[in-house]
Amino acid sequence: MRTIAKTGAARGSLLTDPQARAWLFQIVAVITVVGIGWFLFYNTQTNLAHRGITSGFGFLDNAAGFGISQHLIDYSESDSYGRVFWVGLLNTLLVSVIGIVLATIIGFVLGVARLSPNWLIRQIATVYIETFRNIPPLLQIFFVYFAVIGPLPGPRDSLSLWDVIFVNNRGVQMPSPSAGEGFWPFWGAMFVALVAIVMLNRWARARRHATGQTFPVFWASLALFIGIPGLCSLLLGAPFLWEIPELQRFNIRGGWVVIPELVSIVLALSIYTAAFIGETVRAGIQSVSHGQTEAAASLGLRPGRVLRLVIIPQAMRVIIPPLTSQYLNLAKNSSLAAAIGYPDMVSLFAGTVLNQTGQAIETMAITMSVYLAISISISLLMNGYNKRIALIER
Repeated sequence: MRTIAKTGAARGSLLTDPQARAWLFQIVAVITVVGIGWFLFYNTQTNLAHRGITSGFGFLDNAAGFGISQHLIDYSESDSYGRVFWVGLLNTLLVSVIGIVLATIIGFVLGVARLSPNWLIRQIATVYIETFRNIPPLLQIFFVYFAVIGPLPGPRDSLSLWDVIFVNNRGVQMPSPSAGEGFWPFWGAMFVALVAIVMLNRWARARRHATGQTFPVFWASLALFIGIPGLCSLLLGAPFLWEIPELQRFNIRGGWVVIPELVSIVLALSIYTAAFIGETVRAGIQSVSHGQTEAAASLGLRPGRVLRLVIIPQAMRVIIPPLTSQYLNLAKNSSLAAAIGYPDMVSLFAGTVLNQTGQAIETMAITMSVYLAISISISLLMNGYNKRIALIER
């Protein structure tokens, strides 16, 4: 009887002990996840075997056999599917990077304009934000592509800017650069200029802390950035040779063509995301105590310098976390470019390559991994910056 009582007490203590119960639930959860994963893997392998589909990534070495309208690296139809992957990845990164830069600039302007004392500017910013953030991004992409770029004139009647840049319904034709005799010295001069700018900023900061005197860092840095590479180009030759597009009888030849799909997706995503960034910036600025503004004004600082030196640096601690989410949304929304035929990862790899090879699992796994890696990279960069500017308490 005592043995039975001790066994019952031990079992009761095992179930009522929080630490033991927690370990039990975790073990059960791990076993369940592993079991489901094994079932899905076995079921997938069985179905592939029944259909005669071989798994693996060997298809990446096969010739693609199709052309791509835009590629940032050399590409031809005889290149492999692996080359197609890099073309699609670079096109996706191109949209994400340009979109993030444009959306940030427009969003910060909107956020400041929302708090402007000028009634007209404030209302224009409000109407912009309330309009574009409440329209789905896919509809905005369609609108830009079909209603804005579609009605543009053809190549023969292109809108010309100084007979150098041509805008028509086939995109934007602009001069394309190629390496000249002073190409590498020019980049060496750029590196020297950047080093000089960094050293100048450190010297000016130390001088201001020691004496309280300011130095025109911006104009001096601009002079270094333009002067050193410019002098190098004059002495050692032009770093770039430009191919100017020329209007011929039925088309425009030469130069670099920005396809209308790229213009549409970048404009639409930038305009859409900027509306959310504008509200984020407005909230960040309003989070700064009004006493900070009054204190800066009492020192004789102009409103522009107050905003740049006092308000924005403090507001960034509030702006960065939600701004990171908007960058992630823009990078993921770039996959909507497949709807208008832009050759990104979804359109090329998860679309054309999947249809030609039938390797659905591999292509989708690669595509999802790419977007996961892009999102994690953005998060790491923004979290690192957020940690750098975070307020350190003593």
